Amino acid sequence: MASIIEQCQVAPPTCARNKLTLPLTSFDTLWLFHNQHVPRILFYKLHIDKNSFIQNIIPTLKHSLSLTLKHYLPLAGNLVCPWNSTGYPELRYVTGDSVSVTFSKSTDMDFDYLVSNDHTHNVKDFHPFVPKMAEPKDASGVQFAPVLAIQVTLFPNHGISISFLIHHVVGDASTIVGFIKSWALLNKNNENDEFMIPFYDRSIVKDSYGLRDYIWEEIKKHKKEIRSDIIVTPCHDNNIVQGTFTIGRDHIEKLKNLISLRRPSLTHVTSYTVTCGYAWSCLVKSEDAAEIIDENLMEYFGCSVNYRARFDPPLPSSYFGNCIIWYIASTKHVDLVGNNEGFIIATESIAEIIYKRNNDKEYVLNGDWLKEVGAAANTGRYVSIAGSPKYDLYEADFGWGKPKKWHFVFSGNGLVMSLSKSKDSYGDLEISLSLPKTRMNAFAAIFADGLSVL
Repeated sequence: MASIIEQCQVAPPTCARNKLTLPLTSFDTLWLFHNQHVPRILFYKLHIDKNSFIQNIIPTLKHSLSLTLKHYLPLAGNLVCPWNSTGYPELRYVTGDSVSVTFSKSTDMDFDYLVSNDHTHNVKDFHPFVPKMAEPKDASGVQFAPVLAIQVTLFPNHGISISFLIHHVVGDASTIVGFIKSWALLNKNNENDEFMIPFYDRSIVKDSYGLRDYIWEEIKKHKKEIRSDIIVTPCHDNNIVQGTFTIGRDHIEKLKNLISLRRPSLTHVTSYTVTCGYAWSCLVKSEDAAEIIDENLMEYFGCSVNYRARFDPPLPSSYFGNCIIWYIASTKHVDLVGNNEGFIIATESIAEIIYKRNNDKEYVLNGDWLKEVGAAANTGRYVSIAGSPKYDLYEADFGWGKPKKWHFVFSGNGLVMSLSKSKDSYGDLEISLSLPKTRMNAFAAIFADGLSVL
C-alpha cells in the first residue's frame, strides 16, 4: 500500500501561452474506441528518507514539471468531446488547467522485489503506485476529461518510483517518452531545456478518405459504452502475473542466422521481427501446455509501426500525437506449435507482412488496416505489441541515475506484450507480458529452453 504525502495540481508557468487547441486526427480518434490508458512506472534506486524527499525531491520535481508543461501544454489540458453537437473532439489547454500529481510513501512493499527480473510479479502489486485519473466532467453535452495523472512514491531508504497514467488519445510512445525524457532532463539540469520541442501542426496529417469523420460518427453511436469508465481498471486477480524476459544480442543474432539458413530469400529479417516471432511462437505454445486448442484456428499478431516517416511529405519525428498503425501477421495455430518450425513460420509471417504493407500506402490511408485490426481482435486469438526499443525510457535520468527498472503496468485485460531495450546490455531486448500463473510458467520454460539450444 501507499500513504499520501501530498496531493497537488501542477500548472505550466505563467509565461506559457494562454491557450492551445489540437483537433484529433484519425490516428488519435480511434483511441476513443478503446478508451485506453497504459500506465508506465519507472523505479530509481535512491537512498533517501521521508524528510529529504519532502524538502528536496518534491519541490524540484514540481518546478521542473511546470517548466516541461510549458512545451507540452496539451498534457495539462483536457480531452474535449462534444457528444451532442456537430463538432469534433479535440485536446484543449487554457490558462488555469493543470496536472494532478500525487506524492506518496510505500508502507509495506519491497522495492527490490518490484525491480527484480528474477521472478514474476502479481500485477496487482504495482497498482498502489499508479495514479488515479480524475473523473471526466460534463457541461451541456460536452465532456471534459483530463489526460494525464502522475504519482511519485518514496520507498524509504531504497528508491523512488514515478508513474504516468496517460490517455492514449494524446499520443503514442514517441510523444509520451519524449515528454518523460524532457521532464527528466529539466529536473537533472536545473532548467536547461535543450530538448526537442514538440511539433503541433495537425494540418500536415492528410486524411483524404475522411477516416476521422467516419470513426467519430461510429464512436458517437456507442458513446454510452465508453463514457462511463475513463480510468484504468486494476487487476485484482491473484492468478494474473507479470513477467519480464530478456533476449540477449547473441541469441538475437543466432535467431537471425537460423532464419537466413531456413528462409534465405526472406527480406526484412531484423532484431524486431525475430524477437517478435520468437515471443509469439512461445506464447502460442504456452497455451497448448494448459489446454487443447483447435489446430486449425488462426493466430494473429499485431506489429506496431510508427508511420511518421512514411507520410508524403514525412511528419517530423517530434510530431505530437498518435501516428502508429498495426500490420497484422496471421497463420494457423498448428504452424506455430509444430516442432521447431513455429519460430520460423512466425518470423516469416511477420517479416512478409511488414514488407508487404510498407509498400502499400493506400492500405493505411483508406483505413483497411483498421478493418484488419478489428477483425483480428474480435477473434480472441490476437496478440499485440506495446512500446518499441526505439523509445528508451532507461535514458530518463532525473538526476538520480538511470531507472533500475521500468514497467508497463498491465490491467490483465487483453493479451499484450511490450518490447523495449534492456538497461544492462546494448543490443539486448526485454519482453514483458501478463498471463495466468500456470501459463506464465509454461511460457518461461519454453522461452528459456528454445534459447538454450540455439
